[in-house]
Amino acid sequence: MPTTFPKCNPTEMMGLLVLLNTHKGSEDVALLADDLDLEIDEILPALEFAEVLQLVKVVDGRATFTDLGKKLVGGSIRDRKAIIRDQLRKTTLFRTLLRALESAPDHALSAEDLGQIVSLTTAPADEAVQNIVNWGRYADLFRYDSDEERLVLTHRSGGGKSGSGPSHPPTSQGGVTNGAGPASKGSGATTPSSELRAAGLTCETG
Repeated sequence: MPTTFPKCNPTEMMGLLVLLNTHKGSEDVALLADDLDLEIDEILPALEFAEVLQLVKVVDGRATFTDLGKKLVGGSIRDRKAIIRDQLRKTTLFRTLLRALESAPDHALSAEDLGQIVSLTTAPADEAVQNIVNWGRYADLFRYDSDEERLVLTHRSGGGKSGSGPSHPPTSQGGVTNGAGPASKGSGATTPSSELRAAGLTCETG
């Protein structure tokens, strides 16, 4: 997969996939945006990353699930995370990041180390770091150690056994938050969590 970085968080992309699933897996992008009361360019980051992960294809302004995308929306939480984990590992950015974690002492990287890796891309540092960590945590590729302010490779991604339970990520400069779903224009509202739960696709970022 090409070198890219997520411009959305997991909740935003998963919310879009929930919506696409209600349209029987194929719909004009403009109509998806209308359903969310958003402009097209406001849903493009989530749509583009779903395409990077090979979950959807966009042809002539119409988004359609791939076979993998259909498998994801029809799977359990464990299955969905496994699919996202495997697809993230195929991207140049996450492959590079995981190699750095695997070779680092204690299989950990400081916030500064991560920032240096991101600086090699064209990504805006603060936004990229926040989204990268959110995606890595969602897919159980690594966890964030808030006490030492570093990323730690998890057992599933090939490193040693994880330490204690999940830590809360930072919210200061370059920090990480559990992102909310796409906001409606002018209201700040997000995709209702009840709707996501009903579709079986609530995003867990812990």
